[in-house]
Amino acid sequence: MKRRFGIRTLCSTALAVTAFSLSSALLAADAVKIGFLVKQAEEPWFQTEWAFAEKAAKDRGFELIKIAVPDGEKTLSAIDSLAANGAKGFVICPPDVSLGPAIMAKAKLNDLKVIAVDDRFVDASGKFMEDVPYLGMAAFEVGQKQGAAMAAEAKKRNWDWKDTYAVVNTYNELDTGKKRTDGSVDALKKAGMPEDHILFAALKTLDVPGSMDATNSALVKLPGAAKNLIIGGMNDNTVLGGVRATEAAGFKAANVIGIGINGTDAIGELKKPNSGFFGSMLPSPHIEGYKTAEMMYEWITTGKEPPKYTAMDDVTLITRENFKQELEKIGLWN
Repeated sequence: MKRRFGIRTLCSTALAVTAFSLSSALLAADAVKIGFLVKQAEEPWFQTEWAFAEKAAKDRGFELIKIAVPDGEKTLSAIDSLAANGAKGFVICPPDVSLGPAIMAKAKLNDLKVIAVDDRFVDASGKFMEDVPYLGMAAFEVGQKQGAAMAAEAKKRNWDWKDTYAVVNTYNELDTGKKRTDGSVDALKKAGMPEDHILFAALKTLDVPGSMDATNSALVKLPGAAKNLIIGGMNDNTVLGGVRATEAAGFKAANVIGIGINGTDAIGELKKPNSGFFGSMLPSPHIEGYKTAEMMYEWITTGKEPPKYTAMDDVTLITRENFKQELEKIGLWN
């Protein structure tokens, strides 16, 4: 009897283990998989987005698949790869916004949901693809905060608008960039800066050398009375290059206020004890990474489609006084 009981017990245990294993396998097979594709995976901004998207994955119980997509070919290949791996949707900051139609066609072919983050898709005519859910910076409003911060610092230094001029490096080909600089100029004007004291320099490239060249072309147009300078641009690099140009032209750091946007590209400059680069408007890559991943999860599991546009205008001015503390808060300080 004891032997039979023992055999029965062993059989029951084996069945229970088998059932548990099958259950675990089924649960694993049913795990929601979400892709998160970014154009510059090496950049701190996207590293932070990924880190907080992973936090959302841990909190909500889904699997995050991270893929770098530096060009169009890799982007379309990544979408096929996601589908092959059982993903149901993906969040993407594309390497080129004009890839929007191709991305959506490929996603539709693979039955994948799409949320754009940071950069919004445009169609063949250059218009925003407003039918694709998008979460990104409220460009004009953030630009306004940048301009207001520059004006506030000028006031703090007791600068007179009579001998203060602004050089704004523009890149109007990119709608987001145009809105940022338009917002910045709007704030400077509201702060009292005369319109004819604002000089515009068109950028050919969005890097430091390109913005140096653009600023140099504007500096030669300054009147002899120009004593103080404000340098504006759509991001950190377009302002950093402008500041470099003022240094080469003989302007002292105390007579220059440059404030960028993004924060992550300004860390090295803010570590310097003295520079005309005063600070940067730091957005919220941590919120954007977490929120977009969470919205995609909700869309897949509950059918709740995200808003067509979620505007993010929460920015923090980081300067030499507070940049380390602010970056530490969101995991961007090494």
